This record gives sequence, structure tokens and C-alpha cells, in this order.
Amino acid sequence: MIVFVALIVAIGVTAALTFGRFARSDGWRATVTPLASIIGSGFLICGPLLAREFGSAALAAMAALLAIAYAAGAVIRFNIRHAEAHLAAAGFNDPVAWLARLTQGVLSLAYAVSVAYYLKLLAEFSLKPLAVDPTWQPLAANIIVTVLIALMTLLALGGSLRKVEHLAHGTVSIKIGIIAGLLAALTISWIMNGAADPLPPVKLSLASIPMLLGLLITVQGFETSRYMGHAYPAELRIKTMRHAQWISSAIYLAFIGLLTPFLSRAAATDGVAGILDVMELIAPALGIFVLAGAIMSQLSAAVADSIGSGGLVNEVSRRKVSVPLAFALAGALAIMVVWLTDPFEVVALSSRAFALFYALQCALALIVSIKDRKGTVLQRVGFVAIGVICLVAVVVGAPAEG
Repeated sequence: MIVFVALIVAIGVTAALTFGRFARSDGWRATVTPLASIIGSGFLICGPLLAREFGSAALAAMAALLAIAYAAGAVIRFNIRHAEAHLAAAGFNDPVAWLARLTQGVLSLAYAVSVAYYLKLLAEFSLKPLAVDPTWQPLAANIIVTVLIALMTLLALGGSLRKVEHLAHGTVSIKIGIIAGLLAALTISWIMNGAADPLPPVKLSLASIPMLLGLLITVQGFETSRYMGHAYPAELRIKTMRHAQWISSAIYLAFIGLLTPFLSRAAATDGVAGILDVMELIAPALGIFVLAGAIMSQLSAAVADSIGSGGLVNEVSRRKVSVPLAFALAGALAIMVVWLTDPFEVVALSSRAFALFYALQCALALIVSIKDRKGTVLQRVGFVAIGVICLVAVVVGAPAEG
């Protein structure tokens, strides 16, 4: 029954998002891009990791992480409205223009690292149900990721980048449908069985903060609205970025909340693909849902971030480096990250890279606010506070197993 309801819900939501009238509107298209980036497999890995680190306070920890992300989103929205206008009129040597170029350079590197993160998780989820010797599993995962990056790079260099991009965007509706199916399965299991296991004790300490900040990458992606000015006006991007963060926050909180009866089991799972163990306890066939959702989430997000990185390098280099070549450079960096780190370290490394980008965006917002007399004193205080939090994440963001 659980699997049947999950399947019906998944098909229904996917059909609505694919064929609904609103699905063809500019508003939904502008929402889908940041939403697709925010909802990677973060909603899958956060449950076990937060359960292990925070116990039954996992939902509160998730809410805190989302609050930090929403505050960072508010900074990006300020920059869409005010910094973009300033930069449009600024000369090449304007200090604000140089700071903006620095933030773009950091973001292009962050995107390259995030590609390693996405595909590393894809490999981990793919290998989870296979009888691979644990000794050889890291090597097998690295080989899978390297092959995927090489194939994407060949497609980009071969002139098929646009087709790859369309394919990545086309998986978003299916991905959200699968998530809806998983939420429905958890809801039915809660109704039928209740909290069968005793909840783990609440664990809150200063030592948990680095791990929480190390998970910033799992709720990142809203900043893509900042670089969609070629397709959508500023006010539409501001509104749809806000909508994307609302929708993704609701999904994350619902998932962690519905996972509450299984927090003890989630905390006992091993590895970033531990949610597979939890869902298969509810119904063995749900493992297929998790695998399908994870693989499509990671592949589409990796392609999107690779393209984003290529576009940014192209822009920062003032069109001297072509997008396909920049795509290849980002792929080479991602392969280096894959072979030099483990999955947990990639999560923290990606979080630090994006946290640095957000900190620089806070500095950009503060300078523009003062220089152009935009915003309020309270907003400027907020820019400083959010920037400090992001800098702390850069310094102390820890691997999830740490």
C-alpha cells in the first residue's frame, strides 16, 4: 500500500509540473532553476547526518540551517535590485566592479567543487545496493565520477551543451514528483506505525556548529537567480528566488519532520547514502525511489553547476575563455577534488566555497548600500551579521563525519 500510494503521488505531481498551464509560465521557469539547484540530494543526506549529530533536535537544526540560507538569499535579492544597477553604470576600474568580479571568480570555483560533490553522492547512492567490496568502493565511486565528468566535457566541447542543459532541466519535474512520493510514504508509515522506536536524546553543543555549517551546500542554489538577468527581469527573479526558497524549505522541514519516528535508525546508518537503509525498512521497494531521485538530482544539478561555472568563467575572462573550454577547466578541477577528498570532505569543502561567495556578496551589498544610499541601517547590520556567519562557515565548516 505504501509503495502504491507513493507511486501514484509521484506520477500525479510529475504530470502536474510537466503539463500544467503554469509550468509554461515565465514565473515557474524562473523558479525552477534555483529550485532545482537547492533540492539536490541534500534532503536525502541531511536526515541521517542531523539525526546522528543532533538527535531529536534534528528538525530544529534543519530550521536553523534554512534560516541562514534564507538570510543569505535576502542579501542576493538586495544585490539583484541594487548592485546590478550599480554595476551596469560602473567603469572597469570601479572598486565595486572589482569586488563583483572577485565574487564571480569564487562562485565559478565553488561550482566546480560542487560538481564533485553532486557526482560523488551520485556514485555513493548508485553503489549502495551493489555487492561492492568496501575496500574497493571509494575507487569505484571515483572512477564513475571521472567517467561522468569526462562524458559531460566531451558533450560540451562537441557543441551539445544546450542539449545537455535542456536534459538537466527536464528532470526537475520528475525529481520533485519522486520527493512527493517519498513524503507520502513517510506520512502513511507514521499514521500506520507511529513512533515505533524511542527518539534519540537531544544533542546540542558548540561542537555541533561546525558540522551544521558544513552542510550549507545542501541548501545552496538560490544564488543562480542572480545570474539569470539575460532571461528574466530583476523583480521576477527576486520574487521567484523567494518562492524557490519557500518551496525547498517546506520540503526539507517536511522530510526531517516525517523522518522523526525513524531518527534512531537514521542516526545508526553509515555513509552519505544511509537514507536508503531507512526507506527500505519502511518498504523495500522505496529504495528504488531513493535511488532514482538521488541519481536524477545529482546528475541534473551537476550539469547545471558545470554550465554555470563555464558561463561565469566566460564572463569573468571578458569572453576570452569560451564556455565549452571553461566547462572543461571546471571538469578538470572537479576530477582533482574527487580523487583528493572523500564524500564527507567534499560536502564541507563545497560549503566553505559557497560560504565565501555569500560573505563576499554581503560585502558587496554593504558597499553598494552605503555608496548609493540604498537600504536601511538595519539591513546593513544584517549584511555584516550574515557575512560574519558565512566567514565562520568558511573557517570551521567541518566534514559531516568529523
